[in-house]
Amino acid sequence: MDDGSTDTSRQIAQDFCSQDARFKLITGGNGLVDSLNLGLSEAQGKWIARFDSDDICHPGRLELQLELAELHGPETVVSCKVRSFPDNLVSNGYRMYEGWINNLVTPLEIEQNLFVESPIPHPTAFYNRESVLRLGGYRSLGLPEDYELWLRLWQNGFNFVRVPSNLLAWRERTDRFSRLSSVYSLTAFYKTKAMYLGFVPALRGKKIIVAGTGQTARRLSKFLMDQGFYIKCFLSPEEEPRKKKLCNRPIESISCFRDFGDLPILVASRRPGAREAIRAFLEGKGLTNWDDFVLCS
Repeated sequence: MDDGSTDTSRQIAQDFCSQDARFKLITGGNGLVDSLNLGLSEAQGKWIARFDSDDICHPGRLELQLELAELHGPETVVSCKVRSFPDNLVSNGYRMYEGWINNLVTPLEIEQNLFVESPIPHPTAFYNRESVLRLGGYRSLGLPEDYELWLRLWQNGFNFVRVPSNLLAWRERTDRFSRLSSVYSLTAFYKTKAMYLGFVPALRGKKIIVAGTGQTARRLSKFLMDQGFYIKCFLSPEEEPRKKKLCNRPIESISCFRDFGDLPILVASRRPGAREAIRAFLEGKGLTNWDDFVLCS
């Protein structure tokens, strides 16, 4: 897919096409989503291996991902572990995100963390072409097109699994599209999550408690209320919360969470270490991830 390249990429691709009939050069459509869907429609194979031209792919990637895809079936997205480079451009936060991704391997581990961040780096994705086209391919909604697709596939019964090997060198760059476009802003991610959180079995009643009182909880909760969620209250780690209300709902101490019955808890905080601390507290009280509470952001 040549999506508006301005260097020698097109000529390089044409050279491959002239040497091997399996290669086909296609001029991109109107923007990224249109180009992705055009690539899906033009492809002839059973499987799609997503890849960006400036990343580096391990020679064994396709073989190992194909093996897992055929084992788990056509309603599976297979990823792999990644290593971001060059080191001088990779922030500490992004290195932590990379570590988080690489620690999620099994379908259960990935599913239970789907709403924290996107657990499938787009250029690592390997999936069945017809299965994804049947569910509408990529959508242009002003939202992160890959994350929205993963959540839609999950909603329709797809599993996610990861080859436990580093098969992609993921290039960081200051002009990366995901760094510059509002489509990949935190607001866009919150809106995408809110669209699909109601499909988590524990949250289908759409009556919840939110653990968190910061900007993440506030912004995400507004989108949740737009989706018909009722928030009983917000939970604060403080015994006597300084703020009394958020989004016009009361703020209570997390130590009082049992006072509100058996409502599921949505953990929504981006403060470093907060998500892990809240999870440890809730599990220490006998609650179970994905059944009694859901990690989000």
